[in-house]
Amino acid sequence: MDKNIYKSFLILVVYLSFFKNNGQHMIMAAPTDGFTAVNLVRPNNFQLHKPYDQPAQNRYSGTTLSPFSYFYEKFWVYSTDQPFMQGSPTKPRTEMRISGYDYTSGVWQFEGHFVVPSGTTGACIFQVFGAGNGQATTLQLRVYGGNLMIYNSQTIASNIYGKWFKLNVIHDVGNSRVTIFLDDEQKAVVGGRGPSTFYFKYGVYAQEGSSNYMQSDWFGIRILRR
Repeated sequence: MDKNIYKSFLILVVYLSFFKNNGQHMIMAAPTDGFTAVNLVRPNNFQLHKPYDQPAQNRYSGTTLSPFSYFYEKFWVYSTDQPFMQGSPTKPRTEMRISGYDYTSGVWQFEGHFVVPSGTTGACIFQVFGAGNGQATTLQLRVYGGNLMIYNSQTIASNIYGKWFKLNVIHDVGNSRVTIFLDDEQKAVVGGRGPSTFYFKYGVYAQEGSSNYMQSDWFGIRILRR
């Protein structure tokens, strides 16, 4: 793990642990208010998608870091890698697919902390997979030149390299609405993309103009519903 990323991770988890252990909360409403977390079990509810010709340890690491018991994940991939399935026309990826909680209705939420190191560009780090009208996804969050963007059009954060963010994405299927929060601040609301079966993915997935090496690190993954 990059020393600067690890140092900032330790500072963040100390901060989070302090507020958790002391029962203190921000005055402002949290995106998770009114939601109930589902029971996620590793590895049952976590399916790794990686280059088909690579063993998992060559593109992914996941470990519980003491003393805070956070499960820390690192995803990396190269633009020259193979797709996740032999014969697939898709670009290289190392992503985690949340399984066992696919949904077609209701209000669902993803929560996780992430960091992207300098140099990673042209990479999707999060997806709400599933859409109607012949489309594949309802939402992609991509990194281009240090900017976090909705697909390649709307910037929701700039100068993100080496900084930890808490991401919350709420998908209201019935109202066809997706709301994106960073560090509990609402950044964007976008429309849904029709009826489908949906699920969440996070990691790195090469897009147009990608760097040779792409990486994102994550911890604190939760799925919630209302």
